[in-house]
Amino acid sequence: MTAGDARGPIYRDTRDLTPFGNVHLQSPVRELAGSVGGLVRGVLGGRDAALIAVDGEVPRLKRMPGKAVKAVHDAIFTSREPERLIAVGRAYSGWAGLCSVMAGLLAYQHGGYLRASELLQRGLSIRNDDDANQYAATYLTRVVTRVEVAERIEVPVLFSQESVFLALSHSLRETGQLEAALQTVAGLPPSLPSALARCALAFALGRDKEVVIWTDGLLNSDDLSAALLLLRGRALRRLGAHAKAHEALKEVLRRRKTDVVLRSDALTDRALLVLDNGRKSLNPRDWLRGRPAELETFEVIRKDIDERRLWEQEWENLDGK
Repeated sequence: MTAGDARGPIYRDTRDLTPFGNVHLQSPVRELAGSVGGLVRGVLGGRDAALIAVDGEVPRLKRMPGKAVKAVHDAIFTSREPERLIAVGRAYSGWAGLCSVMAGLLAYQHGGYLRASELLQRGLSIRNDDDANQYAATYLTRVVTRVEVAERIEVPVLFSQESVFLALSHSLRETGQLEAALQTVAGLPPSLPSALARCALAFALGRDKEVVIWTDGLLNSDDLSAALLLLRGRALRRLGAHAKAHEALKEVLRRRKTDVVLRSDALTDRALLVLDNGRKSLNPRDWLRGRPAELETFEVIRKDIDERRLWEQEWENLDGK
């Protein structure tokens, strides 16, 4: 399915196991807390944040590894800069693709998006030896990349097709290459994280109809689906389908365990819908349509007042938590 193919929903994943961890939503307060937590972990002797991230302990090599395996293994798990991995890839040409990919993930982890996009694309274009592929399947399964799949929304992803392509897509997005970023995630297996990345890019490119089609029938079962519903509501609002946009936002707010950041965004978007309806009701053209138009305007204003009361009630409930 290409990026422009809008045949139906793109989020249904039938796999029992996926490489994704729990979603993280960033806000200014949480970013500060995360920074403090990182300092505490450093003081307590946790793994150096400059090294490639691993879920658990670094895997140990089996006895008597070959020279290439040992050099690559040490470079992946002890390098603080991509250059060492690049040098090892040059020394062992059959491992160059894997080394470039891991160097790209390390650059991505450090926030070097332009460098990451270049290294990841280079790594994906080079064919690896069978030994390199076997090594990756055996020793890299616990490497984890925290990928920003949409603004303020991060998902930890174990080393896999998804981790590499989602990191590349985000790197391309950060460097202004939105079309290329969308094409990068178009062929990934169906999942909520890849669907969110894809819909966020389509929305940024103004492809609102595709966002609406891709999210059709989605319910708020977790924070990723809630984020997708927010995008659906915004796309519908831009298309002028305010009633359906309201339904999408209502679904975001239905689940009480939805993250407070997403609930706050949904309340803001619902207020914007109310304002849009209010602007329509004050259109001077409506004043020339006689009594029926006046009654219709009265109904819109009454509905706006009801919506405002619901909105204020939601804010009171939110502040009470």
